[in-house]
Formats: sequence, structure tokens, C-alpha cells
Amino acid sequence: MFTKNDILGVLGTGNMGEAILRGVIASGGLQPGQIIGSDALPAAAERVQKAHGIRVTNDNVALATEATMVLLAVKPYLVGKVVDSDAMRKALAGKLVMSVAAGVKLEDLQRWLPDSAVVRAMPNTPCLIGQGMTAIARGNRVTDAQMTAALAVFSACGRAIDIEEKHMDVVTALVGSGPAFAFLFVEALADGGVLMGLPRDKAITLAAQTVQGAARMILETGKHPAVLKDQVTTPGGCTIAGLGVLEEGAVRGQLIRTIEKTAKVASGLG
Repeated sequence: MFTKNDILGVLGTGNMGEAILRGVIASGGLQPGQIIGSDALPAAAERVQKAHGIRVTNDNVALATEATMVLLAVKPYLVGKVVDSDAMRKALAGKLVMSVAAGVKLEDLQRWLPDSAVVRAMPNTPCLIGQGMTAIARGNRVTDAQMTAALAVFSACGRAIDIEEKHMDVVTALVGSGPAFAFLFVEALADGGVLMGLPRDKAITLAAQTVQGAARMILETGKHPAVLKDQVTTPGGCTIAGLGVLEEGAVRGQLIRTIEKTAKVASGLG
């Protein structure tokens, strides 16, 4: 996918920026020498340099000039300040620019960088352990080859798919906030185990691995969750008894409302 001439510039080497560059290196897509990082906190860039062997600079324009593609991993309120200048527009003209800033829309990115190929991405925190999920919306100047490159960058730390930007608010709810909901679900399952006498550390391990395994079955078999659920649910058994309790508590409906509410709040982040 990448060539020896490709250089990834990472503007912002915080948690997400570091997770993505680490994934790209681990996947063999790029060598550390093909990545340049910068950060408002020099100590942060230096730490990432030592940890991964990348190059670092405190000159964003120099980074943008040398890079063939750029990851914008700064706080949302800083994106305009970082890229909205004639020098950055010139340095990034014709290049792929990937923003992970929540709430910053494509129209804003394209207004600041009218000659660049911009994409808006929503990754999540499991990217930090190489198990992330990222959805990417493309701007109107993005070629198929550039979109393939963007998907490759984010696939290096998990899975990545392309979507239309109109779905980004619900993606923010499902992907960006989703891990928090999953953590709560795992915690509740573990609490149930503790209630029935399990040591808490054992209960958390059992619950977390069970949820991870169930999720991987969906992804790897391609079967609908309901089909897999029915395979576990024998007539008159303990599983259907437990599912009955969840339905009595309207857990399904509450989860649906949770995504709806979160998406509505996400729509105002920009």
C-alpha cells in the first residue's frame, strides 16, 4: 500500500496520534524514519521519538512540506489554528490530510485547505491496543487511491471503513462513545459474578473475555448477532431465563436510546 517514498506527518503526538503511528510501524507499512511528528508540548514529541524512533520537529510547516500525507491529531479547537494559514495551505496542497478531531466537519477542513484532499475520521480508544474501529468520510477532492491510503493508515490499529459524512454523528456515538458503554456492560456482568460469589478480579476477566469472544464471533463468522444468540439459547435453559430478565428491564430499548441521545449531543460538538 505504502511506498518507500511515502512520509507520514503526525501533527499532534498525544494518545491517538501515537496509537496510529505505532500501528503503522507495527504493520510494516512505514518505517520509523518515514514518520515525522510534532506536538505543542516538545516533551511529548521527544517521548514518542524515543519510544518509536520517528523524527520530530517543532516546525509544522516544515513537517507539512516534507510529508506526503498528514494526520491531524490535535484538539478540535486547535485544528483551524494549526492549518488555517497561507504557508500551511501551500505545504499541504494536493496532499492527503486526515483529521481525527471530533466535531470538525469536512466543510471546515475544505475551507481551510481548499487544495488538499481531506478526510474526516472517527477512531476510538481501543486503537491504543491495536483493536480500534475507525470510520472515515472523504472530502470531494479525495481520489480512490488516497482513500485507500487513509483506510490503510487506520486499519493498522484495528479496523476501518468508509462512510458518508452525514452518518458521522451516530458513528461518534457508536464508535467514539461505544467503548464506554461496553466497559459499563462488562462491569455490570462482573458485578453479577461478584454478587454470586466470584472474586472481583476473576469476574472481570471472565466477563471481559466473554464479551470480546462474542464480538469476535460476529466479526469473523459474519453471522447476525441474533443467530449467534439463538445458538446459545436452548429451550427451558438458563440463557433464555437470563435473556428474559434483560427484556423485562428493557435493556435493548435503553441501549438504542443511548445511541440516539449520544448522537444528538455529538451533533453539537462542532
